[in-house]
Parts: sequence; C-alpha cells; structure tokens
Amino acid sequence: MAEPVPTEKKELKKLREINEELENYFRNTIIPQLFVDADLILRKFSPPANMHFSLMPADIGKPIFQIPSLSKLPVLLDSIIEVIENNQDLEKEIQTPDKRWFQVNILPYIIKKGNITNGVVITFVDITGHIKDKKDIERIIGDHETFIYSVSHDFRGPLNNMIALIEMLKSALSENDKDDADILVEKIQGLTQSLKTLIGELTEITKIETNPNEPPAFVDIQKLLQEVRFTLKDQIYSSKAKIVTDFAVSKLTFPKKNLRSILYNLLSNAIKFSAPDTIPQILVKTEKSGDFTLLSVKDSGVGIEKEKQRDIFVKFTRLRPQIEGTGIGLFIISKMISSYGGKIEVKSEVGKGTTFKIYIKS
Repeated sequence: MAEPVPTEKKELKKLREINEELENYFRNTIIPQLFVDADLILRKFSPPANMHFSLMPADIGKPIFQIPSLSKLPVLLDSIIEVIENNQDLEKEIQTPDKRWFQVNILPYIIKKGNITNGVVITFVDITGHIKDKKDIERIIGDHETFIYSVSHDFRGPLNNMIALIEMLKSALSENDKDDADILVEKIQGLTQSLKTLIGELTEITKIETNPNEPPAFVDIQKLLQEVRFTLKDQIYSSKAKIVTDFAVSKLTFPKKNLRSILYNLLSNAIKFSAPDTIPQILVKTEKSGDFTLLSVKDSGVGIEKEKQRDIFVKFTRLRPQIEGTGIGLFIISKMISSYGGKIEVKSEVGKGTTFKIYIKS
C-alpha cells in the first residue's frame, strides 16, 4: 500500500504545476507581458516583451528600476506601485524612448488567501499607429477650422465693398451719371477678380489638406512647372512675369500633388509681391545639397524685413493686408514639407527680392 503524500509535498507539486503552466503561457503568448512581484523584481517576461524592451534571461531576478529599458519608463514604475498598494487594475498610455506608444494594462496578482497583492501582470499593446492616426485627425480638424475662419475673414472685406459699390452704382444710374457708373463697374470688376483669385488660393489649400499622407513619387520638375504655369496663366500674362529655370536635378522624390501646391503658392506669391511698376523676374532652380535636393524659387519682389521672416510661416500672417491672400498657405506648405523629412528656409532683403529654399530628401 502506497504511503500518503505529505501535505507539504502536495503543495510544492501544485506550485510546480502552476509555475509550469505560467512558463508555458508566457512562452506562447504573442503579447508583450511582464510579471513583476511585490518587491518590484522582474520574475517572468514573454518573448514579445523581450523583443520590445531588449530583455535578457539575466534580467530575471533584478529590480525593474535596474533594467535599462524599463528604468527609462518612470510612469510604469509609479503605476506598478499604485496597483500594488490599491489592488486595483490600471490602464495607461505611455511612450517609450524610441517614440512608440503602448496601452499598458496593469493587473494585480492577488493571493486569495489573505487577499494580498503579490505582484502585477503587465500587458503592453502597441498603439503607435492609432496615436499617429489620432494626431493626424486632430491636425486636419484644426487646420480645417483655421481654413473656415480664413474663408469667412478674407471674403468679408471684398463682399462688403461690392455691396457698397452696388448701392453707389444704383444711385449713379438713377441720376444718369454714366461716367461715375463706368468707374464703379470697373471697381466691381476688380473686386470680382480678387474674389476669383482668393477662391483659387483657398482651393489649392484644400488640395493640400486632403492629401496629408500621399506617398512620395518621382516627379518630373519641368513637366510639373508647366502645369503650374498653365494654372497661373492669367497672373503671368497680366504681370508679364518672366520665369527662368535651371534644373540640375530633373526628378524629385515627393508627392506630386503636394509639390505642385508648393510651386503654385511660391510662384503666385512671387508675382503678387512684385515691386510696383516692374516686371516680376523669377528663377526656379534645383541642385544637389548633401543628402537633399534643393528646390529654390527666387524673385525680384519687394522683399521681407529680416525681423518678420519667421512670421511668414505662422497661421494668418499677412505682412501686407492690402494684398489679397489667406495668410495660411506658407504655414501649411512648411508643415507639409517637414512631414516628409524636409525643411523650408527663406532669404530676403527689402527692395531686392526673396528666395525660398526647399530641402527635399533625395
């Protein structure tokens, strides 16, 4: 007859079985998980956690604040202590030093006998893509709010002027004053053209905003410039603008629609801000610059005061309110360029013109 197994041995066997089950679970889970005991000692981790936090078997048994990849997450340490003290589940979003975001769920590991928290099980869910999408949506919503404000702001002035002129025109016609009527009609035509130009600019801004994540492609800069020149044909014709090119690099790696919007904005500004009674002279040039392709647009316009050059990339900045515009175009294209790893610079001198330099990753 077999001897009865002592209670202590039964408990040890049961603990071994539980430990083997935990080991098996941690080996096979596809979710990054850590098991940290009540003394903040790392006891177990799943293979995915090893991949995310560069953990090694030698880290088992160490306090988590002595493990480099975990010690860089002070929010995590504070959260673990909070769960151990309160016996309450906790969920947080944390960012790791490599700019990834995780939703972290920390559950107390409770010993039923005595209802004591003997540690925590921590689960990490990578939400980097979700956070990026959320920020993109917030940015787009914010920019559309500024866009709506810009529309109402920039249309109000010309429309009020047109209403006043129409009332004056009615009065002139009723008095049979043909000369005054002709002058008023001419002014109304001018305002109508200004509104048409403004609508064109705002339309270009919406094109930029509806393509925030367009993938880069090889763009033939010569062909793209021809498209932009065609769109600006009325401005070019009326101003007699001369556009000269010097393309040492013929193909640029950038989203085509966005690059077209950049060229449109800069060429349109070069014509609008030309010096009075002069023919705009514009040079569009490409060249290599280290790891970048440099696209520059140089004009012979009125120039920008040095202390105001930074301001032109800020929302609603309009250095010359008498010239129609939205005050948002340069802000949007600067953000768009930086989002693809590039940068935009301005060099200008009052009375001698302005050069915009756009650095595009090769």
